[in-house]
Amino acid sequence: MTAILYPVAADAEAALKAPIARCAREREAAGAAREAVVFVTEPVGPPYASREAALDAHAGKIEDERPGHVLTLVPEDRYCRLAEVIEGRPPVPAQPTLEGGRRWPAPKAPPRTAWRLQVSYWRLASAVPRAEGRQARQARKQAREPLDYQALNALARQPMRAVRPQQPLDIGLFETRPPEAPHIIMPDE
Repeated sequence: MTAILYPVAADAEAALKAPIARCAREREAAGAAREAVVFVTEPVGPPYASREAALDAHAGKIEDERPGHVLTLVPEDRYCRLAEVIEGRPPVPAQPTLEGGRRWPAPKAPPRTAWRLQVSYWRLASAVPRAEGRQARQARKQAREPLDYQALNALARQPMRAVRPQQPLDIGLFETRPPEAPHIIMPDE
């Protein structure tokens, strides 16, 4: 079985154009980059209105099964894929109506979607964007008007940070510290 050789790069654009190396495993990628790496999948490039337009724009990077355009990639090169994403705000969830023998209302128009190229690669740990600004809870409380969904998504994607430093762990119910070595926690029977 052949493994996918994912690019090692600082960002998704560099992964497509000029990767440092291509590796299947994290250890190999870290060795090639000479630093820690993180596996990510990110969208690249503009959104396309149809799948055909996206396949035409990224010919050679994605498997294409359309007649006349058939392209099958070797397993090592399958690190790109197309994904259909919702443009704008997602639709509001439907409420059950229980009218006329039907539980759910007639569906509204489907949301507008677009096709984006998704690239999976080993991102350099030094290139990972650091979380800046306030925590999400503080930002939402201090906002003068409600935040839009894009700002909330950006806040939700930030890594979690502690509100205050973590306190030392408590000793369990059946554990004790011996008087001659208070730095050791022993099980108590």
